[in-house]
Amino acid sequence: MRKPTDGGEDEAAAGMRSAAFRSRVRLRHLHCFVAVAQARGLGRAAEQLGLTQPAISKTLNELEELAGTRLLIRQRSGTQLTTAGVQFLGLAMRVLDSVDAAADSLAGVTAATVERIRLGALPSIVPALLLDTVTQFRRAHPEVALVVQTGMNRELIEALKADQIDIAIARMDDPTAMAGLWFESLGPEPLVLAVRAGHPLAATERPTMLDVLAYPLVIPAQGSIPRHSIESLLSRHGLSLPPACLETADAYLGRLITAQGEHVWAAPLSAARRAVADGELMLLPIDTQGTEEPIGLLRRGDRTLGPMAEALAAMARDLSAPR
Repeated sequence: MRKPTDGGEDEAAAGMRSAAFRSRVRLRHLHCFVAVAQARGLGRAAEQLGLTQPAISKTLNELEELAGTRLLIRQRSGTQLTTAGVQFLGLAMRVLDSVDAAADSLAGVTAATVERIRLGALPSIVPALLLDTVTQFRRAHPEVALVVQTGMNRELIEALKADQIDIAIARMDDPTAMAGLWFESLGPEPLVLAVRAGHPLAATERPTMLDVLAYPLVIPAQGSIPRHSIESLLSRHGLSLPPACLETADAYLGRLITAQGEHVWAAPLSAARRAVADGELMLLPIDTQGTEEPIGLLRRGDRTLGPMAEALAAMARDLSAPR
């Protein structure tokens, strides 16, 4: 079997490949590709489709042979869409949606017209920006179905590429990960150090990072941008993270642990903002300049958001604007 390539080809060859694709591609190719792209793994897709992994792999090979390009990168940890795969996924899903609509029409089924928005968000923005955005949107548009999925930045990026969410409130990532996506900044978000009201450090006039390390820490999860920020902040002071930290991406857990004990919570400002406003936590007066990372609206570059998704994005913009 000839390996698909991403190289150029002359017009005649492109025409022949296009004709071959039109005559030989089958719905099973599209179903298989969409299932693998959304499950992000051959094993999970095989379970969903009731097929074996070798059968899935064979079908994908046939599709990539017909397409003349690599659509998926297969790794031990799962699969990842190539740039061509991201573009093809949207087209494949539209074909399958059209087939479903045709089947419903023949069966006399009238499709419901309820709009549905799939929103992704970082766990750190749940207590403030996400809560306010969702609350305001539900109040204004109770007739629109809203599905919210939280996850780490890379998880949200992959979910966007796999067309599992329509829009995300997330962070900018490296250029390779961001290929095919569009990012609109909502503003910078610094890392902060928070403690409960009445914590010993709250009574310290000028606490230092060395003072902070005398207490147990709650820190962002490994591999996250806020985790890199706290490590860099400590490094600038000639320090490093102690080995016995509590690591979590869950802002709710971070807030609860910090509010009831001696922990110091290193978190993005959005994660701690509501608890600080409620008087439950307070921010330590320690300079964290240089830890700012922009959060923003992230979506696929080849898609136009519907009117309701745009309305939700506008609410997030307004709520993020400086007051």
